[in-house]
Amino acid sequence: MINGVLNVYKEKGYTSHDVVAKLRGILKQKKIGHTGTLDPEAEGVLPVCLGRGTKLCGMLTDKRKTYQAVLRLGIDTDTQDMTGEVISRCPVEATTEEVENCIRSFVGNQMQIPPMYSALKVGGKKLYELAREGKEVERKPRPVTFYEIKILSMELPLVTMEVTCSKGTYIRTLCHDIGEKLGCGGCMESLLRTRVDQFLIRDSLKLSQIQELAAKGCLEEYILVPDQMFPDCPKIKADRKFDKMLENGNPLPWRGAVPGERIRLYHSSGVFIGIYQWQKERKLYKPEAIFSSPEDFLPARKDPLKSPGDSTRAAQSLQKAGKEQI
Repeated sequence: MINGVLNVYKEKGYTSHDVVAKLRGILKQKKIGHTGTLDPEAEGVLPVCLGRGTKLCGMLTDKRKTYQAVLRLGIDTDTQDMTGEVISRCPVEATTEEVENCIRSFVGNQMQIPPMYSALKVGGKKLYELAREGKEVERKPRPVTFYEIKILSMELPLVTMEVTCSKGTYIRTLCHDIGEKLGCGGCMESLLRTRVDQFLIRDSLKLSQIQELAAKGCLEEYILVPDQMFPDCPKIKADRKFDKMLENGNPLPWRGAVPGERIRLYHSSGVFIGIYQWQKERKLYKPEAIFSSPEDFLPARKDPLKSPGDSTRAAQSLQKAGKEQI
């Protein structure tokens, strides 16, 4: 079984669940999960967690994301993108300067009302299911953050933007809200996700490429193993006397700890155990996420979770945020 994270390029026409289903067939393993839904018509970076790496799904969902979006002003649709039914059309009378100022006003913390055509649930039913029934329900605004919005080009009524935002942000809704604020309406023409945390579009693989690499037996060079997902966390290799505690997933007492510090903790044999968080009250490191299993400590077995050498393409693509401490 492969353990880690694969940087997949989701192509148009596929749902995120489609990608997972295809990968299960290609890799012949069931334990696979994606890290955040991309609309079928959107494309770009979709990190997919494999094996024990599925414990990372929630952690990756929380990461910042960067998109390249094309905004079309002058049109409102029921889905807030060009796949929906046109509700209204309006001439775009705003100047380029007014459009620029409007877009910049969205940078920072915002309250965003999610669209009806979304997978969010109300009363146990997905919003898009209610929308298809012709129903509209009240949606509560949710806090989102736009860390940066760059205007890449503007040929009105089209504006191409690069948006870096927090989790749970709808770029479709950003486009709609910009159009609404300008008084002419707006919707999303296209969407490309270019980055999720350390996963960049230039390193992503299409399903056809993954299938080819898997057939050649060299796909693992492109897998980021779990400990590579935490480059900012210091690496600590425990003393042999703590081996049994770590093998059992117990907290670890440590005298030289820094309060509030998260670490990557390793068994004395070099096996990556998991991410541990310092607990000030108890004066010990408590496991936050364990990635090892009992079979990793069998003498004759090679550790599947040790980091690959720096020669692999996946390791080369990582941007080192600081020096590793062991």
